[in-house]
Amino acid sequence: MAPFGKILLVSGLVLAGVGLLFIFADRIGWIGRLPGDIIIKRENFTFYFPLATGILISVVLTLLFWLF
Repeated sequence: MAPFGKILLVSGLVLAGVGLLFIFADRIGWIGRLPGDIIIKRENFTFYFPLATGILISVVLTLLFWLF
């Protein structure tokens, strides 16, 4: 039962971190506007693919999980 408790604790901390990111996203203007993010705008169409942002978040989460 102890490993399940650790999984719940880590999941809760990750969700809290994502929630804080959503709350403070306006103040962190560079998230979602990194040089590797792909934005295609047309008349009635906008395509946004956050490639660099996704890689950055993946690296940060990998380092956090590796440390703990």
